[in-house]
Amino acid sequence: MPGDRPGRFGKAVAGGAGVVLLDLEDAVAPADKDSARASVSEWLESHRAAVRINAPGTPWFEADAELVAARDVPVVVPKAETPGVLAGFREVVALAETALGVERAGELAAVPSVTRLAFGSVDLAAELGVDPDDREPFAYARSRLVIASAAAGPAPPIDGVTTDLDDDERLASDARYARRLGFGGKLCFHLRQVAPVRAAFAPTEAERAWARRVLTAGERVSVVDGRMVDKPVVARARRILGE
Repeated sequence: MPGDRPGRFGKAVAGGAGVVLLDLEDAVAPADKDSARASVSEWLESHRAAVRINAPGTPWFEADAELVAARDVPVVVPKAETPGVLAGFREVVALAETALGVERAGELAAVPSVTRLAFGSVDLAAELGVDPDDREPFAYARSRLVIASAAAGPAPPIDGVTTDLDDDERLASDARYARRLGFGGKLCFHLRQVAPVRAAFAPTEAERAWARRVLTAGERVSVVDGRMVDKPVVARARRILGE
């Protein structure tokens, strides 16, 4: 939610997203940065949300960093490239949206304060000179974030936005694709995107039924639906059922 639209913050919180992100970066014009920061700070006095600050090296970074520290809220750091910068915050989502950030995904994920990585496909597309709606150029970047997250221990990464607000099928397809790759969620830029994304990341009834059959078979090596079931398969079944 743009940080200079405080009248919409409450509606965002009621919209069903896992986390509401108040944006001080791309959604706010340079002339409005200070007033947006003031609005976000005031709202956070009595509410909880994450804040996307302006990138390190920009004129607004230090003031934004002071805000999230004072309000003790999670921070999304855009253009994340330097582990030392992330270490200065208590709870961080590192937004990898540059080539260097993707290449350093393992280092970023290993910072103790980093709870998740997130993928910024639109900014990376601009750097690479490719279409942000084309999945193929980002296959490596997405997989790198998934592997880096699993290796370092944070939760699965968050996929980037789907930019077409009117294409519901594309949104659902993008979310299903991200889930297949190992992402644990997806960024949304409008409330109407929340429900389809949540549905796409939820286990299907067929997956739940399979998981119940696996767990019914017990912990020992067995066969379910003609396929071998051993410890890693049981662990996946437990994750599907939230156990």
